[in-house]
Amino acid sequence: MKQRKLTRGLKALPTSEPDKNRSVFWHASLSAVAGGTLGLSLLKFGNPVIFEGMIAAPSNFWEYVFQPWPVTWGYVMVAVVAVLTLKAGNIRKCSPGWIPFLPIIWFGWQILSSTQSVSPQLSRSTLWHFGATVAWYYIGLFGLSRAKTMRPFWILVLPAYFLVLWFGAEQHYGGLEATRRMIYEQPNWRELPPAYLKKIASERIFSTLVYPNAFAGVILLFLPFMIPVTWKVTKVLPRIARMVCAGALAYLSCACLLWSGSKAGWLIALAVGLVGLVSIPIPRKAKIAISGGLVVIGLGAFLIRYAPYFEKGATSVSARLDYWRAAATTAIDHPFFGTGPGTFSIPYAKIKRPDSEMARLVHNDYLEQASDSGFIGCAVYVSFVFASMLFLFQRVGKNQDDLLFPIWMGLAGWTIQGMVEFSLYIPALAWPAFTMMGFLFGRCQTENGST
Repeated sequence: MKQRKLTRGLKALPTSEPDKNRSVFWHASLSAVAGGTLGLSLLKFGNPVIFEGMIAAPSNFWEYVFQPWPVTWGYVMVAVVAVLTLKAGNIRKCSPGWIPFLPIIWFGWQILSSTQSVSPQLSRSTLWHFGATVAWYYIGLFGLSRAKTMRPFWILVLPAYFLVLWFGAEQHYGGLEATRRMIYEQPNWRELPPAYLKKIASERIFSTLVYPNAFAGVILLFLPFMIPVTWKVTKVLPRIARMVCAGALAYLSCACLLWSGSKAGWLIALAVGLVGLVSIPIPRKAKIAISGGLVVIGLGAFLIRYAPYFEKGATSVSARLDYWRAAATTAIDHPFFGTGPGTFSIPYAKIKRPDSEMARLVHNDYLEQASDSGFIGCAVYVSFVFASMLFLFQRVGKNQDDLLFPIWMGLAGWTIQGMVEFSLYIPALAWPAFTMMGFLFGRCQTENGST
């Protein structure tokens, strides 16, 4: 009995000052390295992982600055962040406990599916990316959500997001035109990939991402919480200066979304904005009036801007319908394991319509899962994403941290865009999305959390 009381007394002893300082150091280190890595992913890993073999390593200073990096470099960075998470993190039981197990089950099924792949090389590249993506979820869940400070994380992610917007604006104000002139001056420019030439010929901006809709996906994911983050990290400035910083970031984000020409991005932003507006504690009549005005203006502007597109037959919509049809057909033909992670292009080349443009990915993350890994892989992934979003929606409003609901809004935009794009296969989108989902799930386990 005395021994038991003594043990209890020892457990109750306060943590020594050196231990506290050591803990703060490791938490700050994790926060900084994770933020820096995700910031770099926005700037350097904006291509789908199935293009891994097309990304050459930089050979000089300017290539390091302006060109994308091989995604394998990102895997090394993720490994460093994972090691820091083991040192600084805190693995605790979560409630509901079954949701955090779904990413492991999903990844395990991807491994099984890859054993039946029609292209082992594509599946191997995709598996490495999926493994890193799942690792980011647990880094957010057990590492960042337990961190005593997230300030270093936000301080590094914020300028990276701003640079992505800056590069997009630079393309709009002459950068794309200058690139076109430079390319057209090359004697062999017609030998470049048709998809690249088509992208360069358009006025739609894409910044550091593979194409404009992926750039729109970054804005949908980050904008809702980057505004309050900007407000937090500039707290040393006068109030008017903080308002200018947050307002400038919001304007630049919305402008880049418009310049990207993403039609789905426009509609998703409108939908997520309405959800956020409904959650603001203002009188009901004011909510109805503002929401109605937002819908009328938003949809009216959308129809006016894209009227020529619909008059031409909405070619991208019909193309996606063909991708989705092919994905469903492939899933029915290979219901258990699919054709292997990242391999949609191989069966699609055989069954696509003659007049359809070739595609490497389905432009729908959920159907891609069914095509690549069968109905079980699809069911596990869909269950994880939508169960997480539903649970988090029920919990973020009960938490005292005013940053959590904006993060949920960003994840809602990413979740919806996954129905028309391939965000899961782009590290610059998948890694921060899974990190934020894990972070949010971890923070919602307690009522109080400091960011």
